[in-house]
Amino acid sequence: MDELDLLKKDWKKNDSQFPKVSEQEIYAMLHKKSSSIVKWIFIISVLEIILWSTISILTADENYIKTLEHYHIDTLMMVFTVINYVVIVGFIFLFYKNFRNINTTANVKSLMKSILKTRKTVQYYIWYNLGVMGITFLIIMIATFKYDNRINEIIAKSAGDGSNTLFWIILIGFSFIFFVVFFVLFWLFYRLIYGFLLRRLHKNYEELKKIDL
Repeated sequence: MDELDLLKKDWKKNDSQFPKVSEQEIYAMLHKKSSSIVKWIFIISVLEIILWSTISILTADENYIKTLEHYHIDTLMMVFTVINYVVIVGFIFLFYKNFRNINTTANVKSLMKSILKTRKTVQYYIWYNLGVMGITFLIIMIATFKYDNRINEIIAKSAGDGSNTLFWIILIGFSFIFFVVFFVLFWLFYRLIYGFLLRRLHKNYEELKKIDL
């Protein structure tokens, strides 16, 4: 039983004596907890962009750049990356704005609205990142099928012995499985980190509804 549950239990025991004071105490505690959760959402989003940027810098060696050039997607990936960073920074700004809004709320209704807005922003952020991952994977797979010399050699050979259709079924099947595995892993990553915070935020929202009633 956490501090809020203990306070609510005491409130019920002394409902006839101190209803207003206890209600304000519960609101203050929910306000503080919600502000802390949104602050962590902001911090984690900043750490996340730092992590992915570091990985991108460390893996973007000469061979990687040459591969993109060979696949004729170097310019496309550069533009896509810039746009992605702009959008991510925009989300981080919204997380910070949500944090400031929750800190400055002075009543139950305003806090509830801020919580709902924060939850929606985080959900959009998660689905945006998953969408970017899917689009990036699709671009790389198409470019690989079209420009990879080894795959083209196998395609030419399979066309000669009549096994071209089987080769494409196997290639697309393995690519699809590979994509599903990575998509699920990313989804679990966001579900674990942001999902935990969103569940706590939703719990605070439900408690605020009781006060508002």
